[in-house]
Amino acid sequence: MDFRLKVFLTVANRLSFTKAAGELFITQPAVSKHIHELEEEYKIKLFERSGSKIAVTAAGKLLLQHTKKIFEIYRDIDFDMSALIHEQRGLLRVGASTTLSQYIIPPVLARFHQKLKDVKVTLRNGNTEQIEKALLAQEIEVGIVEGQLKNKGIKYTPFLKDELVLVCKANHALLDKKEITKSDLLQMQFLMREQGSGTLEVIEYGLKPFAITLDQLQIEMQLGSTESIKSYLLNSNCVAFVSIHAINKELVNNELAILDIKNVTINRNFYIITLQGKSVALSDLFIRNILDHYNFRL
Repeated sequence: MDFRLKVFLTVANRLSFTKAAGELFITQPAVSKHIHELEEEYKIKLFERSGSKIAVTAAGKLLLQHTKKIFEIYRDIDFDMSALIHEQRGLLRVGASTTLSQYIIPPVLARFHQKLKDVKVTLRNGNTEQIEKALLAQEIEVGIVEGQLKNKGIKYTPFLKDELVLVCKANHALLDKKEITKSDLLQMQFLMREQGSGTLEVIEYGLKPFAITLDQLQIEMQLGSTESIKSYLLNSNCVAFVSIHAINKELVNNELAILDIKNVTINRNFYIITLQGKSVALSDLFIRNILDHYNFRL
């Protein structure tokens, strides 16, 4: 029954029998068999099938809620029982927004693994909005995000300060200017992150001294990651706001340069997010490691 529920949970998360089979290392007919047996057990359909697409039924959504709770309890049991013999093992599901997963979190994960080799960590990548949704759906236990969307069901813990800087390629004509003005900003071609990225909200707030909104800027393209933005910058005359943590290598190699905006500094915090009022031992241990790594004291 446990494995059937695991198959059901995977299919419900992926909305694909094929992807579930690949993730579980079993055949697609085996996945179909387990789902059919569950539907026979409860005498109700768990998925609606329409051609190659599937959707979770109302009964499936109810079972999904219970299934998530069951596997959450199993993770807690595994961790608490191993702690009795001074071991720590289990599964921790972490989500991180794009900038953090690329530049900030990998050293923390490496350090955490060195300390707790029997704890398996999975890292999910997405923008801030996607990571918050995954946390609320209990698909992850901990999130690390670059924006604070202020969801009442989420606890936000700051752990690292960041600065967004305006960047262009190193031989850009704009570098001849000592300071960038409002007029300059309105004439530039910008690259921006996609909707849902925590960076957008911070940029708009940072531009308030100029009374500029994002829809007033000339946006050439929206891209889904800082890496793609950096690569585009190197091959265009565009500019972009990016985290100072993301461009260390490019600054040292004289590939990108920072443009100084008159009277504007855009600072923000990176946040650890967890569900309000919910404490999980393994998650708390991971969070302590993040705070210790960056010497952050609440």
